[in-house]
Amino acid sequence: MPGLKDFAAVIFDMDGLVLDTESTYIAAWKQAANAMGYDFPDDFRVLLSGLHYRDVAQKLMQHYGAGFDLQTFNRLSAEIWCDYVNVHRIKVNPGFTELLDVLNRKNIPYCLATNSATVNALECLQLAGIDNVFSLIVTRDHVPCGKPEPDIFLKAAELLQVDISRCLVLEDSDAGILAASRAGAISVFIPSTAQIDPSTVQLCDLMLSNLAELAEIIGAQA
Repeated sequence: MPGLKDFAAVIFDMDGLVLDTESTYIAAWKQAANAMGYDFPDDFRVLLSGLHYRDVAQKLMQHYGAGFDLQTFNRLSAEIWCDYVNVHRIKVNPGFTELLDVLNRKNIPYCLATNSATVNALECLQLAGIDNVFSLIVTRDHVPCGKPEPDIFLKAAELLQVDISRCLVLEDSDAGILAASRAGAISVFIPSTAQIDPSTVQLCDLMLSNLAELAEIIGAQA
């Protein structure tokens, strides 16, 4: 197993990393687009991973053109998403519980840093049953710019009172790893999609398949 650079705190992304929310968003977006008579190809879907909704909206308008009815799309996708998660809830990704146990055992501080708005982040955590896990949550509402800009991670490091260069950022998206790199953090890339950008792999310090692998690595370190 590979080692990691020395770190003093861990910063978790939420969508796609801790929670399997991205699959629910994508499914809702695809159904909404299809209902409006638009295709929603996989290569376009990948471009939306890890982005704040304002950036997603911009990508939608660029992809579908000026005639795209964003208001109707927002309404339909929100209705579809709510119907789904209220029935099926939101799944916590494999390995999260094991990693949390390791961090708590080693007294390593951690927080959540997400491109989602605060109200959405809290709703998703509640739907997943882990709304009491993170005592510190940084959202898009707390900073001027979302990922791929570094603001969210820099704010998280400030609140953790740990230099960003000693923060281990865990991300599943290209935008998240780029933000971590710009911030100067150590990063672990755990992709949530099959399509992987080679430049993202170059930017991260370590790429793994899941959080359980990371729990094993950190647990084995002195």
